[in-house]
Amino acid sequence: MEEEEEEHKIPQPGNRLEPSNPNGVAAPDQPPAPAPPPPIADAADADAAAAAMAPFRRWADLPPDLLCRVGDRLDLKCYASARGACTAWRSALSPASPALLVLSDARMCPSAASLPTRRCFDLAAILTGGRCVGSSNGWLVLSIALYGGQSAFVLFNPITTTEIVLPPLIYESRWVSKVVFAPSPAKDDYAAAAICDIDRIAYVTAGARRWAVLDPVRLVTGDQLTDVVYHDKGKVYCLTRCGDVHLLRLPERRRRKPADEPGPSEQPPEAPVVPLPECAVAIRARRTQLHHNFRMVCYDHLGPRDQMMPMKLTVCSETLIPFNYRRFAIGPLEPDLNAPATVEPLLLEGNLPFDPATSFAPPYNTVSAFTNAKNIVLCEGNLYQIWRNASCTVTLQLPGGGHRRVSENEILVLRYYPRRQPCWDAVTDLGGYSVFVGRNNAVSMYAEGVHGLKGNCVYWIGGRGRDQGMVFDMETGRSTPCYPLAGGMPGPLQSTICWFFLSDIVNASNNSGGRRVYQTRSRSRAERAQDMEE
Repeated sequence: MEEEEEEHKIPQPGNRLEPSNPNGVAAPDQPPAPAPPPPIADAADADAAAAAMAPFRRWADLPPDLLCRVGDRLDLKCYASARGACTAWRSALSPASPALLVLSDARMCPSAASLPTRRCFDLAAILTGGRCVGSSNGWLVLSIALYGGQSAFVLFNPITTTEIVLPPLIYESRWVSKVVFAPSPAKDDYAAAAICDIDRIAYVTAGARRWAVLDPVRLVTGDQLTDVVYHDKGKVYCLTRCGDVHLLRLPERRRRKPADEPGPSEQPPEAPVVPLPECAVAIRARRTQLHHNFRMVCYDHLGPRDQMMPMKLTVCSETLIPFNYRRFAIGPLEPDLNAPATVEPLLLEGNLPFDPATSFAPPYNTVSAFTNAKNIVLCEGNLYQIWRNASCTVTLQLPGGGHRRVSENEILVLRYYPRRQPCWDAVTDLGGYSVFVGRNNAVSMYAEGVHGLKGNCVYWIGGRGRDQGMVFDMETGRSTPCYPLAGGMPGPLQSTICWFFLSDIVNASNNSGGRRVYQTRSRSRAERAQDMEE
């Protein structure tokens, strides 16, 4: 009993000493008590002590070099998700955008050659025979030429493999140079606009039967549409080769049920077959064993039947969910079900035609005719024109005397000043921003401090021979390849298509606020809510 009582009095580690031993000295036959922790001087020492005593470190505390090695093995989707995990990871991992969309000649699987990371991300295969005519926020627009001059368009996300088949564009001209569309498209919520001729603009909204082709835009003799850019709230700026700008106002986006889709309690009526002078388009999806895991487009001419020539566009994809066979019997008098849109010139000077001599400051009113490659972009709420001499070096005789030499691939940046006359004048810098022009919806972003980029530059696609990504430095006035590896990778030859941006870019051409370039959607929504509260 005495031994048991003696053992009961032994203080355990972590327990306080008995009051009978006020000096804190343990008995000879007892283990020494743990020393009390040293006093904490300030909050910094408290955080350090807590980190030292913690059994596990947080994921945010991973060493940046280790995190970068892990990121090198991730695909584009996982890489973008990792950057959005926390602030520490976002700082350690370089952004994947901007990137060059590069297509190999041997296969239809594109790659995103990232400028900041200096690596290529493999993307999903695109439709065989599809021609890329636009890109924005991680989506591509693929144009499929059909029989009789019609075209089918597909919005395709090469990261998520999501596909949205747009209604047919029925017009005698089968050439579409560029398509722009509203961000975050869905099958029941989208809006797009296209240049479908030298002087015509077409647009389509969710629920419509087909594209609406507007009346010819009033242009001067010899002029034609060359570029479009989608802006916020359905505004589309259209640029001509002479430098004239027109504003297209698309109808407000609203989710609605497609016109050919019946309600939940209705039976799908059989589409009547009526004699039509135009082609009807039948769209369906199926799988094919021959092209397993590969996207393709096949065209089957069904032949004349009841004085009509239907076309069958078959979209084959492993990820595309098949839907019922549908026939769009579209007549010449049947409405397209698009809400009305308007087009008006940017410069409203009565009923007078556009005149470069009064619109551009000298000598650019003369140089305008010798810069046949033009793009339009918005940066920090200001409208800019990007001019490039895509032919050869020329020396111009100016009307007021003197000469102006325009080198090959020389780029001029002109800003719009609505309260000046002339209202377009050249600038020598972009305030640290850089612009990315091409088949994509033109993007501007603050490039100072972003790894792999440089401010006050114009990133374009072209050059001698095969197209490649180029960067024009406004300070030096010289263009150099911005990504030499994109055109010199080992293996088959590759073609550069357009600039590719993810959806986490916030100050693209349709955004005019802030210099924070990369944000997640949730963080952007939270900051907008905070701004509204303030």
